[in-house]
Amino acid sequence: MGVGLDHLQGLYAQTSDPWGFEHSAYEQAKFKATRAALSQSGYRSAFELGCGNGQLARHLIDVCARYTGMDAVATALRAARQTVPQGRFVQGFYPGPLPEGDFDLLILSEVLYFLDHAGLEQLATDIAARWPQAEIICVTWRGPTGNPLEGEEALQGFAQTLTTHDFTCVTQTDDYRIDRALPGAST
Repeated sequence: MGVGLDHLQGLYAQTSDPWGFEHSAYEQAKFKATRAALSQSGYRSAFELGCGNGQLARHLIDVCARYTGMDAVATALRAARQTVPQGRFVQGFYPGPLPEGDFDLLILSEVLYFLDHAGLEQLATDIAARWPQAEIICVTWRGPTGNPLEGEEALQGFAQTLTTHDFTCVTQTDDYRIDRALPGAST
């Protein structure tokens, strides 16, 4: 089993910014690098799974006609709604129902390693069935996660399972990597 809802709620028990996203120069630079990894200057509709407090959404909202973020933790979503009031935010725990939408950009920022192998397979199946033409940006922490899966292990498992897309690493540092997945020739 991946990381449980209790664990996620515990991360936000004391603050709506448990990783210091809002004021961390490192995190802000990573968000800018994530935006720079996009292949297009604009998107019809973006979806971010595990949007947290909306700090990455703040860097993406102006290139998306519509933005939808999903997180399991109500505290995070309240902060996200304040950070990006023009976004749409829904509460949900994955694996579980994903929001409806014709998304052409999917953001998976430091979320894959919260899933287990079955969850990664389900996510790949959901994306292949619902958004096979969407661009996908995966941001992956390269250090220890403290979760059942490490970051690059989760990314590799997800990429191998999502056969509709071709993955390319576009940025890599000692701490993180950013991969872009575009629909493959067979889709």
